[in-house]
Order: sequence, then C-alpha cells, then structure tokens
Amino acid sequence: MWPQQTDVMFNILHTQGRFMPRKPLIGVPADRKIIGPHPFHAVGEKYLTALTDVAEVTPLIIPALADHLSVDDLLDAVDGLLFTGSHSNIEPAHYAGPASVPGTEHDTARDALTLALLPAALERGIPVLAICRGFQEFNVARGGSLHQRVHELPDMLDHREDDTQSLDIQYGPAHSVELCEGGLLQRLTGLSSIEVNSIHWQGIDRLAPGLRAEAIAPDGLIEAFTAPDAPGFNLAVQWHPEWRAGENPISVKLFKAFGAACRGETSG
Repeated sequence: MWPQQTDVMFNILHTQGRFMPRKPLIGVPADRKIIGPHPFHAVGEKYLTALTDVAEVTPLIIPALADHLSVDDLLDAVDGLLFTGSHSNIEPAHYAGPASVPGTEHDTARDALTLALLPAALERGIPVLAICRGFQEFNVARGGSLHQRVHELPDMLDHREDDTQSLDIQYGPAHSVELCEGGLLQRLTGLSSIEVNSIHWQGIDRLAPGLRAEAIAPDGLIEAFTAPDAPGFNLAVQWHPEWRAGENPISVKLFKAFGAACRGETSG
C-alpha cells in the first residue's frame, strides 16, 4: 500500500472510531456469596452504574479468588480500583480486634483479595476510591483498626439505616460531616461541610499511620480519609456516594475526580 493510501485508511478508521482512546478500565473486587448451593462473585449494580454514567469509565468485576489471581497481573490490567460497600464485615483478626458478635456476616475470600490489592495499588499510584466496607478495608490494610458496633459506644451516633423504610429514605441525608481544612474533599467540593447518608455499623477506631482525616461526623467519627503519602489519587469515604450518584452534586464531583484521575488528567 502506498503511503498516501495508508494515510487515507488511517483517517477513515479514526473517523469511524476504530482508533479512539479506550475508556479507563476500573477493577471492582467482588463479594463471594452463596446463592443456593453454589458460590457466586457479585458487585452491586449501583457501583457499576456510578462508574459508567458519572466517572465515564468501564468497570471490570474482579472475582474474590486471591489464591488464583496475581496482584501484579491485576494491577497491570487496570487504570483504577473501586472498593465497594457490602453486607459483610472484615474479619477482626486482621486488625487484632475481638471476635465478632455471633451472626456477624464475614467474607474471608473478599478480605484475602482486597487487603492484598489495596496496599499494592497505593504503592504503584493507581487511583483508588473506597466506599463503606472499602473505606474500612483501606484503613485495615494500612494498619488501622475498627469499632465493630459504633451504635453501642457511649456518646456516639447510631449510624445504621432504618431498614423498615424505603431505600430512598435509607440512602437519604442522615447527618453532616465537617470537611477538614485544606483536604482533598474540601478542594473538590469547595465546601466546609456536606450532608451524607449513613448505612454502617462499623467505623474507624484507630486511623492507620500515614492516613489523613478528610471528614468528621458530629460525634467525632472519621468518615473520610486519604493517604497523602501515596503517589496517586486516593479517597475513602464511609458513606455511599454511589447511590443515585448522578443526582447528587457532591457524588458527581467525587466520581468525576476519580474518573479524571484514571484517565491521567489529574493526580488528585
């Protein structure tokens, strides 16, 4: 093919979108759930649609098969990681905590995957957004600890949702958080406080070394933090910004910032 013909073909293919840049690929670690007699690996749809519709990235579910997957291979393949919320809680042995109350739901397969992925991703500078259980995983992976039942502590709010109410009410605003002066959340939102939902039993006890608080609830509970020593964008929040993310201006800013970081447009 003559050079002129090659140029023409390139222009045609580019016009048709064949050479358009791909959207960033975002790994989303799954929960391992037993449905009937079989194990399944699942992620809540609300997280996936917040990624596709607001962050404008492509989600990829990572099965909770830590013994069968290479952390390095996974991190080579993705442009960012989202760690989601879940009904399950981290096994307290991971942070030297007391045994859980009987009936507490755990997911040892997810623990094995996420607690290995998180520190490796941070070290590489891969963008990380962590929500609810993911927020708690981030803290534990870096050496922090958790309160297992915040509502039973003196002078603390009851941060649980009322599951007798509709989802709109459960995920509606529950309390304010004060944004820490000069922090990432304050810079992203331009605000000193925001209203958030509250759907959790557990919370930060000891913030891991090197992490910086970003938002504080009225009872003093840390509800967001970053790892400023990590080279890439990272943010962990205790609330659920993924719920109808496109309708909430704060959620839009968080997911847009994450998507931009995954495209290499900002370092956070």
